[in-house]
Amino acid sequence: MQSYFEYLRDMFELVIQHIGTFFYNVFISCWTDLPNNFAQYGDRLGNYYSGFGFWGWFFYVLFMILLLGLIFGLGFLIFVFLRKYIRFVKRELDKEELRRQVERLNYELFQAVQEKDKILNLKVGYMGFKTDENVDEESKETIEEVSARFPKLIRVDNKYRGANLDIPYRQDLTLEELCNSFRNFCASQLKLYYREDVVRQLFAGMASSKLIVLEGISGTGKTSLAFALGKFFSFDSAIVPVQPSWKDRSELLGYYNEFTKKFNETEFLRALYTTTYRKDLNIIVLDEMNLARIEYYFAEFLSVMEMRDPNDWVIDLIPSPMANDPVNIKEGKLLIPQNVIFFGTANNDDSTFTISDKVYDRAVSLFFDDKGRPFEATNQEAISIPYTQLRGLYDNAINQYPISEDMLKKFDTLDNFVIKKFKLAFGNRILKQLDTFIPVYVGCGGTEVDGFDFIFTNKVLKKFESLNIAFLKDELKELDAQLDKLYGKGNFRMAHNYIQSLLKNN
Repeated sequence: MQSYFEYLRDMFELVIQHIGTFFYNVFISCWTDLPNNFAQYGDRLGNYYSGFGFWGWFFYVLFMILLLGLIFGLGFLIFVFLRKYIRFVKRELDKEELRRQVERLNYELFQAVQEKDKILNLKVGYMGFKTDENVDEESKETIEEVSARFPKLIRVDNKYRGANLDIPYRQDLTLEELCNSFRNFCASQLKLYYREDVVRQLFAGMASSKLIVLEGISGTGKTSLAFALGKFFSFDSAIVPVQPSWKDRSELLGYYNEFTKKFNETEFLRALYTTTYRKDLNIIVLDEMNLARIEYYFAEFLSVMEMRDPNDWVIDLIPSPMANDPVNIKEGKLLIPQNVIFFGTANNDDSTFTISDKVYDRAVSLFFDDKGRPFEATNQEAISIPYTQLRGLYDNAINQYPISEDMLKKFDTLDNFVIKKFKLAFGNRILKQLDTFIPVYVGCGGTEVDGFDFIFTNKVLKKFESLNIAFLKDELKELDAQLDKLYGKGNFRMAHNYIQSLLKNN
């Protein structure tokens, strides 16, 4: 037995000795031999350097430089590799830590939601309602709104669920009567005074475009006009103040929050969704629309509303639909109804952005340069008509008052003159709006000449502001004379005034 323990001691000593020798050879021996290695290099050099000569020493120095460069290069690559590897490992560790924190926060959020549901049930029970499976309809709606991804839109669903929204047609109503009634309503009920031609331009503009721009100096009744129109049709306009920070569609429609699992709904989205239920004309106002660039945050709407088929006027809201999403959001998409009109108010001052031609081409712009003058008006109450009746009045006017051939020929002559003198042309979009605007303007009680005057001034002359007017004064005077030649003196007053202002300001 004594021999065995002696053997065991000797064996452990031998194992420890071998392990020590291994680590010595790996970590220490290589460095102890290093001076000997350099000495060997020196011995080799001593054996041969006497016969090097000039070129031998030259190539020796060059070789040493390349060798040292190779060694340092390999060392640098190893250093870069190790640094990237360390960063990669650290990044992965940070990701793992972040994942654990997100899981912990999700768990805490789940616990908070559970506590909130318990508190909600206690409140419902305190108010005398039953809870759990016996909860009444009103409580079910409240709980549904709280738990849904679109609580505001679900609230709209609950409000209009089962409601009778049919509106009877008003017999013997004409566009001219509608314009006069609205003008009298503004004067008698709201003390707002608008000229007859402005009201005609408003209704003809709504027939030819879904975007109406009300621009001019502050305090001339731009926002009030859109507000009054909603009051007149017995459903208030939705006023959405535009913020200078708006840069994309998320500012307008909202966005889906992956953390809370809810859609951050905006007032604009709620107002737009409401129109999917209603049968009358609905107005959404972008107040101070040019505080930010409308061609940025409203770009999707500008593009969608250019499509010929209204069934293609679809806005994507969310990529993954769920069963409890709002009723009128189909497959995560919202169809823009035809009964909605977008108004935008714009002040022309140094604090705002210039509205681009892209917007002007698609919209109808009304300019306000003075306050309305009071007049005696008959008392007029608000009315309710379905949007289909208003659309029918527009269609009847288009069929009843087609543009005369004589006016089309004159406008074509004017088009050729503008192309020749100013290198500007009437786009197809303007001509398409012309086919709707002029007949409806005539149906509202206006004349063809005044309708063409409005379109030419707002769609064509506005583009002249981008030209160098200082070098085109003679051409502008020729254009002024050409208008008198085509349409007679005393007509095209808007165009004449605009041309005179261009000449005066430049």
